[in-house]
Amino acid sequence: MTLPDRIRAAARRTDEATPPRRDRAVDALRAFAILGVVLGHWLVTALVAGGGTGSHPALHTASPLQHMPWLAPVSWVFQTLAVFFLVGGHVATRGYVSARARGVTYPRWLSQRLSRLFRPAAAVLTVWALAAGALLLTGADPGTVRTLVKLALSPMWFLLVFAVLTAATPLLVRLNPLWPLAVVLHVDLLRFGLGAPGWLGWLNLPAGWLVPYTLGAAWTRGELRGRRAAWLLLTGGGAATVLLVAGAGYPASMVGVPGAAVSNLDPPTLAAVTFGLAQCGLALLLRERLGRAMRRPLAWTAVAAVNLSAMTIFLWHQTALMAVTATGLFAGRLPGLHTVPDGPGWIVSRLLWLPVFALALGVCRTAFRGCEQGPRRPRNRPSRVIRVHRGRPPASQRGPRRA
Repeated sequence: MTLPDRIRAAARRTDEATPPRRDRAVDALRAFAILGVVLGHWLVTALVAGGGTGSHPALHTASPLQHMPWLAPVSWVFQTLAVFFLVGGHVATRGYVSARARGVTYPRWLSQRLSRLFRPAAAVLTVWALAAGALLLTGADPGTVRTLVKLALSPMWFLLVFAVLTAATPLLVRLNPLWPLAVVLHVDLLRFGLGAPGWLGWLNLPAGWLVPYTLGAAWTRGELRGRRAAWLLLTGGGAATVLLVAGAGYPASMVGVPGAAVSNLDPPTLAAVTFGLAQCGLALLLRERLGRAMRRPLAWTAVAAVNLSAMTIFLWHQTALMAVTATGLFAGRLPGLHTVPDGPGWIVSRLLWLPVFALALGVCRTAFRGCEQGPRRPRNRPSRVIRVHRGRPPASQRGPRRA
């Protein structure tokens, strides 16, 4: 059997093993959201080599958006966190309602939900604590170590917010998304209109992501099934974002840009939230089409593979980028990897590095996916099946049959 035949056979087995009631479109949206964040970070994050001493060159972060602001539309495509929170709110609400119907207690439900988040996070923290210590002991530039650790652990803020919202799901299942949207609106009015202190903006960190999360709960309640609601989110959110960027001075980039006075993402602004509403509307409009596409075994197998390691991929993708960058230093300053992202040549070079980043991420996924999926049963280990026969003992316990 050739390799393509084996791949198709494996895809058919995965397709046949999937329960018929599973909403494959939801898994597809989650996979696209995770991969969008990963590709976005790989495209707009640069580690520029310069300075340092001897065999320990210094690295500092830069972004092509600093030098080429016309690349801002790239962030519109790859800043997909709102879709992830939409799916997260939908799945958590549906799971909580189902757990209550089965009599599962809240602590047990919550521990099951959070364990898959925090097990891979613990692995990242452990590895980077050891790596940072080793780098400092070998004489690495402290500023470089700080840059690397900050970049590696940057996904943790998302994890903490997502965990808090998941824990609060019982309180959020009926919350109207307009309430957290109103909080974001008033916080921005205070910050940018009335000169309130900047720290007030951090109230938008939970409130901003609560908007798509509660939209997911509304989706579970059946309030977003019609295409009319999806179109309203897409057009209303898109129009509001255009007005905020063009008329209110919000940044065009939907990700943070080093050195910029205002970031749409750190913390979330009203523009980021309205943009997320448009993304959620588009996701809901594409749901049926995605569901049909996921009937193809190969497409579904790829999506299922991403979902099985979603947290591992998300938490290790920055480490994969840094591993390739650090290894490349042995060959000197490589274009698209260690050079300043200040022109189209850098973009072309960075695109060529993406498969290398993906390979490094694949290594990380193979090494650490057990932290997310749990221990795997050996293939040759037989499973014990105990059958219960009511009113009649098993055959091994019955006497010989009479002639």
